[in-house]
Amino acid sequence: MVQQVLFLCLQKMKEFGMKTNFNSFKSSEELVDSFCKTIIEKLKNAIKTKEKAVLLVSGGNTPKVLFEKLCRCDIAWEKVIVSLVDERWVNKRDEDSNEKLVKEYLLKDKASKASFLSLYQDGVEAQNCVDICSTLVKKELFPCDVLILGMGDDSHTASLFPNNEKLEEGINLKNESYCVSMTPLTAKHSRMSLTLNAILKADNIYLHIQGKNKKEVYEKALKEDDFLLSPISAVLKNEKKQIEVYYNE
Repeated sequence: MVQQVLFLCLQKMKEFGMKTNFNSFKSSEELVDSFCKTIIEKLKNAIKTKEKAVLLVSGGNTPKVLFEKLCRCDIAWEKVIVSLVDERWVNKRDEDSNEKLVKEYLLKDKASKASFLSLYQDGVEAQNCVDICSTLVKKELFPCDVLILGMGDDSHTASLFPNNEKLEEGINLKNESYCVSMTPLTAKHSRMSLTLNAILKADNIYLHIQGKNKKEVYEKALKEDDFLLSPISAVLKNEKKQIEVYYNE
């Protein structure tokens, strides 16, 4: 019986690739405490090794509480470069700007000493700025030490949206560009996003989600093989890096 259960578990691991480690917490507070410790540990190790660290984060409502805690953590923030895994192509003062959100919630208190690298280029359309952003990201942000992704109800991650004409370019591992521009069919604003190839080059990759609905999306994504329908599946089922998932209801 035990051997049969073990066999079924191994089969499931093979099916899903087992490139994910699911960390579940009873509350947002517990998750944030644990996640902050992990992030700070990784950043400190990077600083010790190479005198600097790179932290790439996502926008949206989910990471706000994490940012509020992280910004008060003790670390040599002056040696940390912070940037984004994706950006809405709007003015930096626009309420929809991810840069604005990060500066408001993360780059304050002790973290105010960190450097920030902006993806948004004023006066240039996103589709005309891919090469510029890709070169900048590759030069200034990689190797990346900590990369934190979010996930939408439609299974998008970063700004890699399902059923989009640019998605294949964004998730093609043979695409050496670090960035792709995308205009979602189901959301406002053109975007600039890291490609899957760039995301998987990060040393430590995390997916931060909350709520039962997001857990259902996550579980469905583990079973989905059509990455054009479910971009987060391309991340979760990759063969290169383990993804650490942080979840609370």
